[in-house]
Amino acid sequence: MENITIRYATKEDCPRLLELIKELAEYEKAPEEVTVTLSHFTESGFGANPVWWAFVADIDGRVEGMALYYIRYSTWKGQRLYLEDLIVSQENRGKGLGKMLFDRLIEEVKEKEFQGMTWQVLDWNEPAINFYKKYKAAFDAGWVNCSINSPHLPG
Repeated sequence: MENITIRYATKEDCPRLLELIKELAEYEKAPEEVTVTLSHFTESGFGANPVWWAFVADIDGRVEGMALYYIRYSTWKGQRLYLEDLIVSQENRGKGLGKMLFDRLIEEVKEKEFQGMTWQVLDWNEPAINFYKKYKAAFDAGWVNCSINSPHLPG
C-alpha cells in the first residue's frame, strides 16, 4: 500500500518540481518553453521574497504531484489564489492525487479567506477540463490571454 501525503513544498523539493514542470511541458508539446533555471525557481519560492507556494503529493517519500500557486489581486474581487500548475506524474495519474491536491487548494482558499481561485486550462486538454467540471468550475471563453516575453519588451 502506498503512503500518500499532501504537504507544503520545501526548498529541497525544487529539483523534483522542475522535473514535473518539464514533464508537463512535454505533454503540452512545448518542452522548449521551460527556460527557468533551478536556482531562479528555488529563489522565487524560497528566497527572501517568495512569489509562489506549492503543495506536493508525496508517495512513499517521492514527490509525484504538485499544485503551484501565487496570490493574484483582482480590483473587482480582492485576493484570489491563482493556480499556475496542477501536475501529477504520468505514471501516477488516476490514483486521486490531482483531486487531493485540488481539494487542498480549496482548503487554502478558505483558510486564507481568499475570494476564490482562478486558473487556465488548454482548450484541447479534455482530461483536465473534465476534472474541473466535476468541481462545477466556470469556463470563461470571453477573455483572450496576452503576454510579452522579456526579450520583446518595448523600450
